[in-house]
Amino acid sequence: MAVAEPNKPAALPARLKVAAIQQAFAGTPAATFANTVEHIRAAAEAGAQLVCLQELHGNRYFCQHESEELFDLAEPLNGPTSQQLGALAAELGIVIVGSIFERRAQGVFHNTAVVFDNSPELAGFYRKMHIPDDPGYYEKYYFTPGDAHSPGFQPIVTSVGKLGILVCWDQWYPEAARLMALAGANLLIYPTAIGWDPIQQADENQRQLEAWMTVQRGHAIANHLPVISTNRCGFEGDPSGQRNGIQFWGNSFICGQQGEFLARASEDQQQTLLVDIDMSRTAQLRRTWPYMRDRRIEAFGDISKRWRD
Repeated sequence: MAVAEPNKPAALPARLKVAAIQQAFAGTPAATFANTVEHIRAAAEAGAQLVCLQELHGNRYFCQHESEELFDLAEPLNGPTSQQLGALAAELGIVIVGSIFERRAQGVFHNTAVVFDNSPELAGFYRKMHIPDDPGYYEKYYFTPGDAHSPGFQPIVTSVGKLGILVCWDQWYPEAARLMALAGANLLIYPTAIGWDPIQQADENQRQLEAWMTVQRGHAIANHLPVISTNRCGFEGDPSGQRNGIQFWGNSFICGQQGEFLARASEDQQQTLLVDIDMSRTAQLRRTWPYMRDRRIEAFGDISKRWRD
C-alpha cells in the first residue's frame, strides 16, 4: 500500500480537538466495526480533528491463547480495515489512528497502528516494539517486534501535528516516549488492550490500574506532551477454555502536558472522550521546566545495555 505524502502543517494548531474511543467487543468483527464507525462519525460531528481507536479494535483480543488458525485473522497494511478507515478519514476530513493485526510476509506478523490523514492513503504506520508474553497475553507467539529503524520510534507527520504513536506494552517504557519526544512528537498516543484476571484480588487490581495511569502521566510530564490512552472495556472469555478470560479495565484517558486529567472514561462503559487540547503549553512548559536542556546525555551511554553488571 502506498504511503501518502504527509500533509505537513504550516504551523502546529494552538488548540486541537481530539477524541479517544473506548469500546467493548460486540460479539462479531462486523458488529464491532460497525460500532467503531458509529463512534468515529459522532466524534467527527462533534468537531474532533483527531480520532484515536484502541489496540486491535476490529476483533476480540485473540492473544489469550496460542492457536495457529488465528493467524488467518491477519491482513496486509492495505487490507479491509485500512481501506475502511482511510475512506472514513477522507469522507469526514479527519485524522484517524487505527490498529490492525498485520500480515507483512509469510511468517512475519505485526501489531500495527495505522494513520490516515484526510485521505484514503496511509499517512504512516507504527509496528509495536515491545511484545509481552504473559498468561493471557501470548503476543510473542503472534507478533514480530517492530524494526528499530523502519519506522522505529518515529512520529507520523499529519496535518494536525506529529503523532508519537506507541502501542500498549510500549507504554511502560520511558525510553520509547522520550525517543518520540526527541524526534519532535507533539502528542503521545497509546492504543491499548489491558485488563484484569477475573479471579485477581481487588486491591491488586487497583494497584495495577493506578500504575498504568501513573506511568503514562509520567511520560506526559517528563516530555511536556499530551497523552491519549485508549483502552478496551468489557469481559472477553478465552475461547480455548485455558484461561479465565480478561476483564478489560477501560479507564481510557487524555491528559495534558503536566499529567493532569483532561478526560477519563469509566471502567466498563463504551465512551468517546472529546477534549480540546491547548498545544501551546508544550513550548511554555519547556521554557520553565527545561528537562531537555539539562539532560546529561554524555552520562547516559549505559541506557542501551540490557543490565549494568
